[in-house]
Order: sequence, then C-alpha cells, then structure tokens
Amino acid sequence: MQYKLTTPVTRADLEPLQAGDTVLLSGTVYTARDAAHQRMCALLDEGKPLPIPLEGAAVYYVGPTPERPGEIIGSAGPTTSGRMDAYSPRLLDLGLKLMIGKGKRNQAVKDAVVRNGAVYLAALGGAGALMAASVKELEVLCWEDLGCEAVRRLEVENFPLTVILDAHGGDLYESGPAAYRNSLG
Repeated sequence: MQYKLTTPVTRADLEPLQAGDTVLLSGTVYTARDAAHQRMCALLDEGKPLPIPLEGAAVYYVGPTPERPGEIIGSAGPTTSGRMDAYSPRLLDLGLKLMIGKGKRNQAVKDAVVRNGAVYLAALGGAGALMAASVKELEVLCWEDLGCEAVRRLEVENFPLTVILDAHGGDLYESGPAAYRNSLG
C-alpha cells in the first residue's frame, strides 16, 4: 500500500503502515547524523533542551552535498542508519516517530520502534538527486561547525520512502527475503 503522511505524525497515523509499504512524506523533516545525535544526547544529559522538537517528528540521516546556484539543497541521499543505533531508542522514547535512512537497525532500536508506535523508513540509496527534488525549503538550525552534518530543517513534499520497521514489529529486511524465497517455490 502507499500512504501520504504529513509531519508531525501520531501513533495513530503510523498504525496502518506495514513493512514494505511506501510513504510519500510531506512537512518538516530534520536532518541529523551521528555527531548531531551525540550532541543531542549530551544536551539531554545536561538537562538542556534539544534544538528540534521531537514529538511526532521525522529525522533524516543525511549529510547533503553543497547546493549549486539556484538549488535548495545538493544531493541528499541517506547515510547508514546503524551509526545512530546507540542514540535512537532514547530519542524515540522522547517522542521521535519517524527515522529515515538506509540499512538494518539493531534489536534495541526495533524494540523502541514498537514500544513507541514509531516507524523506520528507508530512502533510496544512490538516488540523492531524486531525494533532493522533494526538498522545498532548507534552514540550518544549529551546529554549523559540523558542516554537512549540521542540523537542518527541511520542508519536503512527497518525499518517497519505504517502511522498513513498522510499529508492529515488522521488518522488511526479514520479511522481504523470506517472501522472495517462498515465491520461488
């Protein structure tokens, strides 16, 4: 199935999604990679507020290339999500609902996704120009010293994604190969 979602999202918005479904996401998406995740968790440890609102939010694991003149963003393909696994359960427990990246996640992240009614979505690896075409606005919010890994606010329209981990424990990295093997007879 294909779904259209607009951020911020709720548990109820994500309830119908199943691993393998496609999503066209619109609204605000924040960018953050491992260095930004580390800084966010340090802020939390210090009892300080985060630079982004987590409740119902979407975080995209991306370090976009510099934009060319007339462009909003450069190539914006996903980075490997496993690098955020140490930080993701904590952010999910604080209200994060959508994580966007590529690759498998560890069991702690899978458990936190189910516990919080969240979803992990895959962006198309190797298709950074396609992903960038969905970005309509960009604002650097903080940590410019991180360069391409600075936290940004993106406004996206019909950002094409695939559900990898659903809120019910479904994992496309497990069910997809199994379905393929079964189809072979």
